[in-house]
Amino acid sequence: MRSATKLIKNLNINKCAQSNVVRSTSRLINNTSINTVRQFTSSSTSSFTLFNNNNVNNTNIKYQRFYSSANDVLIKVPSMGDSISEGTIVAWTKNVGDSVRVDEVVCSIETDKVTIDINAPVSGKIVELFAKEGENVTVGNDLYKIAKGEVAAATPKTEAPKAAPAEAPKAAEAPKVAEAPKAAPAPAPKAETPKAAPAPAPKSTSTGPSETRVKMTRIRQRTAQRLKDSQNTAAMLTTFNELDMSALMNMRKTYKDEFEKKHGVKFGFMSAFVKASTIALKEQPIVNASVEENDIVYHNNVNINVAVSAPRGLVVPVIRNCENLSFADIEKEIGRLSGLARNDALAIEDSIGGTFTISNGGVFGSMFGTPIINPPQSAILGMHAIKDRPYVVNGQVVVRPIMYLALTYDHRIIDGREAVTFLKKIKDVLENPERILLEL
Repeated sequence: MRSATKLIKNLNINKCAQSNVVRSTSRLINNTSINTVRQFTSSSTSSFTLFNNNNVNNTNIKYQRFYSSANDVLIKVPSMGDSISEGTIVAWTKNVGDSVRVDEVVCSIETDKVTIDINAPVSGKIVELFAKEGENVTVGNDLYKIAKGEVAAATPKTEAPKAAPAEAPKAAEAPKVAEAPKAAPAPAPKAETPKAAPAPAPKSTSTGPSETRVKMTRIRQRTAQRLKDSQNTAAMLTTFNELDMSALMNMRKTYKDEFEKKHGVKFGFMSAFVKASTIALKEQPIVNASVEENDIVYHNNVNINVAVSAPRGLVVPVIRNCENLSFADIEKEIGRLSGLARNDALAIEDSIGGTFTISNGGVFGSMFGTPIINPPQSAILGMHAIKDRPYVVNGQVVVRPIMYLALTYDHRIIDGREAVTFLKKIKDVLENPERILLEL
């Protein structure tokens, strides 16, 4: 019994000793935490003081820092097409600090195919730009930030008209000052002109080449790459024919005024070529097909790309479902797409999905040429200038307006028979436009 009591007392003493150790350890931890907090506070205060001193010393340098808030809207680079992952900032129309209204253009991004305007989703003030002009941006990355807020409507300035009359008398006084040269003899300046003649001499001393280097636009780079890829991939062959434009030109001359009055659009030659090509493509569907790996893909719809020269390079907007369009519908669509191309306003969907291409080099005076296929298509029709030439009609040599046609095709899937038959069909339809009405 006594032994058990002593054992219990010893256990209690050990527990007290352990408790004292725990208390000592806790004090040590508390002291360490206090010292750490003191060190952190001291270090933070010193860093803050150093930061303030640096700001005072660098007052001549402009720094701008932006803070996120609940009203900030972060705009990312939007999707610009299935095959486009990046673009180049062409221009910022708004800078940091500028006010912007909803749907107002903030910047323009040039892609491989078109130039896209990026509009503001909300009204407010631009607080941060994440890319500079000329830099590449990737779809999904941060583009710019807007602080939401109301933007005051722009009020017209009324002082400008008042200032204009005030400047008019100054302009009227200019002729009075112009009378001064009467006192100065005119021959004196003529005598001094030979002294200025030796100025061009330094030009002849330059031995280095004179050149100007301009970076290619993304559209031009992409066009060059695709055309070269087309040459390296397709087995291209070109067949030619000549087209007597007399009947088509007479039809246009007879009905152009009535056509424009009824449909509100001019009657051009391109609609006739699109219509004739559609008929020929329906008869020779292999020309409307394309190659994908080891398969030939036949397209049920006829979507014809029309090559248009735009400020940033060659673009080929597409006219869809040509088999369902009339002459007037085609002319209206060509006019709409050409206007968008000239203004760099084509959308991605305006240039994709074509199955055949028509290129009209005749508008620039081209007499003859071999166009390059627009991949993944398998053929392209080249139009050329209309010139009066000797032509045999019923055994008689007469002068007729002639256009040379060129069809470049991919010989991997299109045989010479189909290509020649296709081009001859276009010739027959355009030389006898009534075939279009009779569906012959």
